[in-house]
Amino acid sequence: MAEEGDSKPQKVDSFAALRYKDFRSYVGMRFCFTFAYQMQAVIIGFYIYQVTKSVFALGLVGLCEAIPAIGIALYGGYIADKSEKRKMLLIIFAMVILTSSVMFTVTLNSMSGIIHKDWIVPIIFTMIFCNGIARAFYGPATFTVYAHSIPKEVYPNGSTWSSSSWQVASIVGPAAGGLIYGYAGKIMPGLSGITATFSVIIFFLLISLVLVFFLRKYPPVFVPKESIWKSLSEGIHFVFHNKMMIGAMSLDLFSVFFGGAVALLPVFANEILKVGAEGLGIMRATASLGAVLTMLVMTRFSPMGKPWRNLLIAVTGFGLSIICFGLSRSFYLSLFFIFTEGAFDSISVIIRGTIMQLLTPDHMRGRVSAVNQMFIGSSNEIGAFESGTAARLLGTVPAVIFGGSMTMLIVGITYLKTKKLIPLSLNQIQPPVAEVKSVV
Repeated sequence: MAEEGDSKPQKVDSFAALRYKDFRSYVGMRFCFTFAYQMQAVIIGFYIYQVTKSVFALGLVGLCEAIPAIGIALYGGYIADKSEKRKMLLIIFAMVILTSSVMFTVTLNSMSGIIHKDWIVPIIFTMIFCNGIARAFYGPATFTVYAHSIPKEVYPNGSTWSSSSWQVASIVGPAAGGLIYGYAGKIMPGLSGITATFSVIIFFLLISLVLVFFLRKYPPVFVPKESIWKSLSEGIHFVFHNKMMIGAMSLDLFSVFFGGAVALLPVFANEILKVGAEGLGIMRATASLGAVLTMLVMTRFSPMGKPWRNLLIAVTGFGLSIICFGLSRSFYLSLFFIFTEGAFDSISVIIRGTIMQLLTPDHMRGRVSAVNQMFIGSSNEIGAFESGTAARLLGTVPAVIFGGSMTMLIVGITYLKTKKLIPLSLNQIQPPVAEVKSVV
């Protein structure tokens, strides 16, 4: 804001958050981890579908990760609040590297005579379950690292860059995964696509592990003086008594739950659009391309002027894009609707992320993030299970159209319940001035 008496408006600094060393280390770490994780997600889904030929199995992939991520999320938030964050992240990354190494090993061609083929898929599901455990701690830890890496006045800009790094990795990761999976064997005979892809995944996970060391130590600001149950209930009470926070979480949970069409992309790639693993990688990347391009625009044109109004508009566009994608039979037209889906979703991500950071007190960030993870962090996996189940009962295309229609219904209900929030500006949703007097 310009100084009092200065009529000149303050110049917008699109790179404000990136001027902080800790934030740059955080973004680099998150990029490499997300790149590897997204690559792993796309090839695991494709591999399991090739082996099982079951759309229900695709839904189980998401459910297998969501169960531990939700089940112990609150405990993960409690541990994050009272633990040193860098050490916590090192343990989490080491665990994920171990699970990826196990999946790399069991899918090797040379292991076919050692491990029975009927055991490969159960082992992969077990490793996915372990990744869900790691995620329960990863979300609260990184939420706190982000909060302390930049001043509060640049949270909106930081949220944009943080989300953009995630989306860029989500473009490159799935595309690289699909292309390596599809072409590795053709370029280097004798090397399977999944082996080559897991090699790249483990490499980038190791880089993310190294980048954690560049973060400064984040000592806990919360020292529990009461029982763990009372500490956890404090975080739950805070979230459920903040109308805008619980509204944003609920909107995301139900819209993604019914709009989880991404889980069915392997079926569209194989049987409907017939574009194979290469096309699957392109489709997964296109949604993220739409998201990251939109986020880059948002660094100059923030959606936080009327955040709740813009959030409802964005989720409406998300639902419409899903319906149109389900109806499309053209690969290029489908890519367009996947692009718009990612674009609308990115706007809601920025708005939700900024709201969460601004409204959460420092001493409760881990626990509030854990509640957020139970709603938002696992909504993709739960949505994947819903999509897989609906596809089994209704068929793939009807399931996608049903999901998009339900998303539209959720937006309509939310609009009717939250009309009073629509005209609010960013200033009006912030906590008391005493808590964030440096914001704005």
